[in-house]
Amino acid sequence: MTEPSHLTAVRESYDAVAADYARRVKEPAELDPVSRATLAAFADLVRPPHPGPVADLGCGPGKVTAHLVALGVPAFGVDVSPRMIELARAAYPELRFTVGSMTALDIADGELGGILAYYATHHTPPQWLPTVFSEFHRTLAPGGRLMLAGHIGGGEHLRPTHAYGDHPVSYASYLLPADRIAELLRRAGLVVTTRVVQEPEGGSKRQVGTFLAYKAE
Repeated sequence: MTEPSHLTAVRESYDAVAADYARRVKEPAELDPVSRATLAAFADLVRPPHPGPVADLGCGPGKVTAHLVALGVPAFGVDVSPRMIELARAAYPELRFTVGSMTALDIADGELGGILAYYATHHTPPQWLPTVFSEFHRTLAPGGRLMLAGHIGGGEHLRPTHAYGDHPVSYASYLLPADRIAELLRRAGLVVTTRVVQEPEGGSKRQVGTFLAYKAE
């Protein structure tokens, strides 16, 4: 099967920026209080005795994966960029990281107790989000939890040419309204329980939306 063009663009772009990205992205402890609190709340929902491992999808260099593990969550990371996975494995050799795509996860049906998609779905064209969210639903165990967070907007389609140390990139970003993301999650069979919208602050220009959901038992 031919790989979707947006996945090729994301893989090649993040392979190119990986080292600078890893240096520039904040440590979880440096995040704003709301972001830290929502990650802690998610950890409370998925740590044992809740059944099943937790996949950090779009894990990048592994900083958030390691943060979840430090909070007692049995987490592992997946990213489409082989270079990002190399950096994650080097930084956290005791943890599990694999190369993979959210559009076709190499994870069994109902295997996961939780999924974290942290600033990981905004490069996905809107027409592909039902596929991604269906994969979330397929791989979650009944009662399994999802946390999705990232920039939201009014439907903007951004096409930067350079990023993270001025490296050329070819990916696009899609900033969807919070209502649309929540509806797509519901259509995939996930029950949305919490939605938090943060207004821009501290130099940021974009809203951030965080969604907590679960797969019905």
